[in-house]
Amino acid sequence: MLFKGLEISLTGMSAQRVRTDIASSNLANSNSIDPQTGEPYRRKVPVFESVLVKEGEREAPLSEVRVKEITYDDSPFRKKYDPGNPLADKEGYVPLPNVDPLKEMVDMISAMRTYEANLTAFNTHKNMLTSSLEILRV
Repeated sequence: MLFKGLEISLTGMSAQRVRTDIASSNLANSNSIDPQTGEPYRRKVPVFESVLVKEGEREAPLSEVRVKEITYDDSPFRKKYDPGNPLADKEGYVPLPNVDPLKEMVDMISAMRTYEANLTAFNTHKNMLTSSLEILRV
């Protein structure tokens, strides 16, 4: 139980790293179309879950966060009018990925701030443990 606070912060940082990676991937593919199928890239979304950890009878249960799965955003694709494009439909519209770069940047900034908050909690807990050891050593 002594190091449980460190573990909880680590799971939070790990989840936010995944969130940042997915936002980066979405940004990198915001204009990608599969040349073989003509299907646009579909935005990925991480789904998190809180896992209750109870190790003993007398200990308080604690929650950790984990990535449950990575799903695809079912929102409709963007459309661009380009009748000369070979991927255009009958009306002349080309489907583009359902990735909004502004939304991805906001999500990435939010993930970075949450990662920093978990890092601060981790360092605070580590400093408290170090101070406790210093008190016991004297």
